[in-house]
Amino acid sequence: MKTIKILLSFILTATLFTSCYRETLVETVVIEQPIEEIPLTVNELLSAYELWYVDINATIGYGETPFLQKAFTVSFLNGVLYANNNIVGIGHSGDGFGIDVADYNGYDMILDVNHDLDGFSTFDVFQVNNSRIELYNPNNDTSYFLDGYQRNDFDYDFVFYDNIHYFLQEYEAWEKTYTSEFGAINEFDQENYLQFLAGGNDSEFRSSKDEFGLNPNFIRWDYTGLYGVGNVTDDLYLKILTLDYDYMGNEFFELTVINDETIELFHPTSETVYEFKGRGYIQYLKTTNGKKEKKNKKRKFKKDRVDNPRENTRVK
Repeated sequence: MKTIKILLSFILTATLFTSCYRETLVETVVIEQPIEEIPLTVNELLSAYELWYVDINATIGYGETPFLQKAFTVSFLNGVLYANNNIVGIGHSGDGFGIDVADYNGYDMILDVNHDLDGFSTFDVFQVNNSRIELYNPNNDTSYFLDGYQRNDFDYDFVFYDNIHYFLQEYEAWEKTYTSEFGAINEFDQENYLQFLAGGNDSEFRSSKDEFGLNPNFIRWDYTGLYGVGNVTDDLYLKILTLDYDYMGNEFFELTVINDETIELFHPTSETVYEFKGRGYIQYLKTTNGKKEKKNKKRKFKKDRVDNPRENTRVK
């Protein structure tokens, strides 16, 4: 009997040990080890999106990097930097990428840009989230923030109408090509040319009563005043253009874009419709006789600049 008890105890102990061993083995198998993500290189990050929209109002710091200041979007393609600097043709120019403006080199989360006109700039690159990056320029202590998009997901129309005043500035003159037969006679009927000036306070316009068909360089501008472009609630495609004439007071128009070179102005006071066509297209950074030409346009901030807390973290 004693021998049998000892044998049963051994069998029971062995069974329990085997059971515990199996449970321990099963638990060990199902435990998953975390996989450490390998961070993207700077070139992989920059090429992750076809377009980077420059969120100009998110800029931190008081310095300026000229080529980013004038760009609506930038793209990094195999060492060549493309930019959409113009509203006219945005979405069509360069298959949506814009024009070639610089060469770049990326390494160790640093971006070096050699711009065709503005020369050399260097940036520390930080990934803010999956679709947003920060380009910090240590030479002027200023950060630009860029949002990534693919071309087929990017709302070119929104950018166009949100920056309509730049569109007006991208022609040397707007010539009146149509006046409706209906509508009351008014003083604006005599204005045959308009010009919207870039630079300065970004809100000056000029007008002229010169005869039709003139080269913009030969137009004599009769009047200089201030203008503004306002939004219409719930209508992205309609704007309110205000022209401040001292002798006529403010003239208000409903502004509609017909195409990239034609606008319609409806004058509610007289119920007259006018059409103006752009003359002398100004492309920012264009090739003329093999040389690059620079214009005075840059994007303006819609809010005050703020101090940049970013410090230069590069190893000296």
